[in-house]
Amino acid sequence: MPEAPKNTHKPTTDYNLELKNKKILQFIEDVTSNADEVQKKVLEEILSRNAHVEYLQTHGLNGHTDRETFKTIMPVITYEDIQPYVDRIANGDTSPILSSHPISEFLTSSGTSGGERKLMPTIEEELGRRSLLYSLLMPVMSQFVPGLDKGKGMYFLFIKSEAKTPGGLVARPVLTSYYKSTHFKDRPYDPYTNYTSPNETILCPDSYQSMYSQMLCGLCQHKEVLRVGAVFASGFIRAIKFLEKHWRFLCNDIRTGTIDSQITDQSVREAVMKILKPDPQLADFIEAECSKDSWQGIITRLWPNTKYVDVIVTGTMSQYIPTLDYYTNGLPLVCTMYASSECYFGVNLNPLCKPSEVSYTLIPTMAYFEFLPVQRNNGVNSSISVPKTLNEKEQQELVDLVDVKLGQEYELVVTTYSGLYRYRVGDVLRVAGFKNNAPQFNFICRKNVVLCIDSDKTDEVELQNAVKNAVNHFLPFDATLAEYTSYADTTTIPGHYVLYWELSLNGTTPIPPSVFEDCCLTIEESLNSVYRQGRVCDKSIGPLEIKIVEPGTFDKLMDYAISLGASINQYKTPRCVKFAPIVELLNSRAVSSFFSPKCPKWFPGHKQWINMN
Repeated sequence: MPEAPKNTHKPTTDYNLELKNKKILQFIEDVTSNADEVQKKVLEEILSRNAHVEYLQTHGLNGHTDRETFKTIMPVITYEDIQPYVDRIANGDTSPILSSHPISEFLTSSGTSGGERKLMPTIEEELGRRSLLYSLLMPVMSQFVPGLDKGKGMYFLFIKSEAKTPGGLVARPVLTSYYKSTHFKDRPYDPYTNYTSPNETILCPDSYQSMYSQMLCGLCQHKEVLRVGAVFASGFIRAIKFLEKHWRFLCNDIRTGTIDSQITDQSVREAVMKILKPDPQLADFIEAECSKDSWQGIITRLWPNTKYVDVIVTGTMSQYIPTLDYYTNGLPLVCTMYASSECYFGVNLNPLCKPSEVSYTLIPTMAYFEFLPVQRNNGVNSSISVPKTLNEKEQQELVDLVDVKLGQEYELVVTTYSGLYRYRVGDVLRVAGFKNNAPQFNFICRKNVVLCIDSDKTDEVELQNAVKNAVNHFLPFDATLAEYTSYADTTTIPGHYVLYWELSLNGTTPIPPSVFEDCCLTIEESLNSVYRQGRVCDKSIGPLEIKIVEPGTFDKLMDYAISLGASINQYKTPRCVKFAPIVELLNSRAVSSFFSPKCPKWFPGHKQWINMN
């Protein structure tokens, strides 16, 4: 099996970046050219080292390591299937239940089961596997944007506080685990991991102090910054909003060479003081830019050498693209990698592509990958159909990495080194192409994220497209949709969809009520036939409602989620809410409400039949 190049602790003078990049790119060539052979060996390695674990013995695998026996005997599972095993490990059972290697910690997923965050078991060596995937990113990027080793990256990275299970294992988000590991904290010299944020600012558990100190360091080094980013697009926009609110304090710190008294973490203060020096000229420059009426292009104005923005803008994050374009003057938006708490998966080998064309090449050494074909219910309802439990026939329909078909959509299923076997991740992917023999996938959505009142089912992709169509009505008013979520309100009879919108108003012309009503109708016209039939014919669904909420509402929503234990790194605004306190929070901040003025168009039969009659 091809091995990844090793990082070396070499001083700057001996550091051969070109050779290192060449080795990494050759590694990608090797593993994608021999994808099936690599996958076969990965599965053999996982099954041989874990041959005696309880889970595999219970299912009767009996030490077999071949694909055919594995697929015949081992079931395709969801989290609920392994939760009893996970609970035993969490409660202190140290016997080899899922893995022959000791479970080193649990990674808390952003997905939930029964209202609680899922606990993903992991082992110590997985940190090395994650580090490997990170090491692939910049050599790929350097093919498209040269000279990135000559400056710094301004990335807003955060940790969250961790918990301990009854058995004493740490439970924390995957990024917190990585940032706290020696792989990150004691990383060897690499010009590509030269960040404006000192480790102490990233590792500060107070999110305000962390954000403030990272922003301050980024401003102090503004001419050295060549790339900016965060994990998700929403996190980067939150950083911009933070700057918008606190720039006066930041300017004062830069002007005087002192740190605001609200920053009380001593290690953070010491780290920042190594960077912060009195610079009245820089403070005047920042003040002049931030005082202007328009913040359009604020990123390129304050960090003029920035070449791109490194954030995830696929899936539901795509709705932030107009806002990012506004603040960055249309800088390239780069999605570099695809990962989750269960496993790190792959990289984007064409990072300067349009956000709508992002595809990820799965790296065959990371885990053993299988793919469950999914179908869209074309015509009446275009939503994705993924069965919750699989019958024997459906279990046999899974295909290997190299056997996926171009254009087909699949649910990702993984077998990992840390104890997940044929585990359904819940992500729906579409095959976009191939790198040698390894497929490249578009991320489509998380499965089964829907709004539902009656027999209608609206998935995340459909809702996003409907909202995208509706916000075109704002173009004449120089307004954008900053954030949104939705709620299936069944307290009314009939029930109806409610969308909560937070707007960013850049123009001076007020938006008349009729425009919001047009937005309601456009969304309804964009939804599936079952929804429109419920509105028009069955009268089982009431008119769609848009509630405009106060600026800052979605920041409050995130703060609330973090207070309940969500990770600031992994937090994504939910596109559908059900939890009563969240609905109450949104309703309490609504300033106006608008309903669809009439029923959408609906015809019996399929849309494509209409012109044939």
